[in-house]
Amino acid sequence: MSDSNQPEPREWGWNYSQRRALALLLSVLLVVLCIRFALDRQFVPNPQPPQGARADELATRIDPNTADWQTLAAIPGLGEKRAKSIVEYRDRIRGASPSRRVFRRASDLRRVRGIGPATVANLAPYLIFPPESPATQS
Repeated sequence: MSDSNQPEPREWGWNYSQRRALALLLSVLLVVLCIRFALDRQFVPNPQPPQGARADELATRIDPNTADWQTLAAIPGLGEKRAKSIVEYRDRIRGASPSRRVFRRASDLRRVRGIGPATVANLAPYLIFPPESPATQS
């Protein structure tokens, strides 16, 4: 009692030859992607440090010899008034020789009125004092 005119049931809406062609196409694509992955060095995992050696120093520290008062005021615990005092002191000392570095280490900030040892200790992690570049000889 089976009727031979009935089409075979389709599981996914595709017949057997379409499924076979799709499987072949996906297999070829998978092989090509695996070969590209193996040959492309960009995708080979290299252990990288989470940060560079000086990332903390360069990204978060401020040089008081070059920073403006707004940048200095962003340091926690310093405030606008003290930041302006640092810039005024630096500009006054530099009046005679503009190339002079006023602050060579954190303790030099104690010469600014209103900044004591406790303030210097709190500011030290946020400041950087790069070494002076040697003078070019002619």
